[in-house]
Amino acid sequence: MIRNPRDLQRYNASERANHWIVGICFILLALSGLAFFHPALFPLVNLFGGGTWARILHPWIGVVMAVFFVIMFFRFASLNLMGGKDWDWLSKVGKMVDGNDHDMPEQGKYNGGQKLLFWLLTLCMVLITVSGVVMWRSQFDFPVGLVRAAVVVHAAAAAFMIGLIFVHVYAAIWTRGTIRAMLYGTVTRAWAKQHHRGWYRQMTGKD
Repeated sequence: MIRNPRDLQRYNASERANHWIVGICFILLALSGLAFFHPALFPLVNLFGGGTWARILHPWIGVVMAVFFVIMFFRFASLNLMGGKDWDWLSKVGKMVDGNDHDMPEQGKYNGGQKLLFWLLTLCMVLITVSGVVMWRSQFDFPVGLVRAAVVVHAAAAAFMIGLIFVHVYAAIWTRGTIRAMLYGTVTRAWAKQHHRGWYRQMTGKD
């Protein structure tokens, strides 16, 4: 892809790699987790070499995802703190859906929707990680009652997180020019000015 030298850098290579590692781990965990969730989906274990391997790999992939999510959290948490403009943006999200985003409140690097998604995903990761550790019988020996409760929490948090990721992917596809930021690290100045005017001014020094 030929890129304009005037494009703005949104993510560096390390940030993009961090994102894709978490994303790939999530896909693998979702597929193997769904295989365990319902008998009709059990054939998905064949993607991992069978049921035994799927059960062995699932928690270890979870460890990798948790580690890289923690790294990503500390990278982006300060940029996702909610403010008045963010709640105002969320209250007017209907305009955004209707394509009338020119009248939306000015946003920084991330808008209110992206910030809310960040914190919801963080909550899900905490619940999934903690419950996953409790369920990991080959490594830990928690009381059976606690394990059973962890199974419910794990499944509910995972299902909610899958829904959030669908929203995340749909929004990225729907907002043209967004995906290239995670593929190549850059966005056009026109894209930045339209969707993140505060960040655009910060990066260019222009109104």
